[in-house]
Amino acid sequence: MLNTRPKSIKQKIKRVIIVLLSLFFMVGTLLYFFQEKLIFLPTVLPQDYNYQFNYPFEELFLHTDETTVINALHFKNKRPKGVILYFHGNAGDLSRWGTITEFFVEKKYDVLVMDYRTYGKSTGVLSEHALNSDAQYCYNYLKAHYDENEITVYGRSLGTGIASLMASKNNPKQLILETPYYSMENVVKSRFPLFSLNFLLKYKFPTYQYIKSTSCPILMIHGTDDKVIPFNSAEKLFSSALPTSRTTFIRIDGGSHNNLIDYQEFHRIIRSVLP
Repeated sequence: MLNTRPKSIKQKIKRVIIVLLSLFFMVGTLLYFFQEKLIFLPTVLPQDYNYQFNYPFEELFLHTDETTVINALHFKNKRPKGVILYFHGNAGDLSRWGTITEFFVEKKYDVLVMDYRTYGKSTGVLSEHALNSDAQYCYNYLKAHYDENEITVYGRSLGTGIASLMASKNNPKQLILETPYYSMENVVKSRFPLFSLNFLLKYKFPTYQYIKSTSCPILMIHGTDDKVIPFNSAEKLFSSALPTSRTTFIRIDGGSHNNLIDYQEFHRIIRSVLP
């Protein structure tokens, strides 16, 4: 009688491999088509929503292209020390981020903060190119109202990649990055190590490339306990800066992704660059 056991074991192994490959392909496909749901967490506001803040502001509706309207807030002081172009994180809308940016308005800086496409009252189709184009539109808007050496570009979390591109393409006074990342691929690798193939990513945000062609001073601030964007991603970004660049990296021991403002070190360094 022939021994069929080795053949049976091979067939089982083959079936297991096929199942695993099928699962890998299925999960990879889901990540590809639903990656925007993982990266962008917008909330939508009715078009007649009335913002309420503690400082004077102008609500803007910027027609960045034929099919897109970007909602933005322009906070204004009577005698501003300068203006901050603020690119916010991946969650919420201007009803939240307007309140957060009042931190800088209180310091006598004007602030322009926009909602990305699909966020708040903003309309349009999301893409990395579109986000960058809208950001440049906002930068150009500020250049029409301020000298460029008065503009500070500030990015937080997701917005650090966009802010870095703006600083590399223009000539602002300085670039401030709160909880920055090396690239979107680098962040994805930390969360989905088996599915971090670059060709699957629609959004690259290669921050490390942008800072290499940025001539203004750069400040990076990151907490050691950040569970959203790993601390080592920011360290890697800092190490990629050119040796000749004026780049400073501030480590907030114990800081997480959303609480750096609770640390005295954060306030100290912000006072030094935004006196």
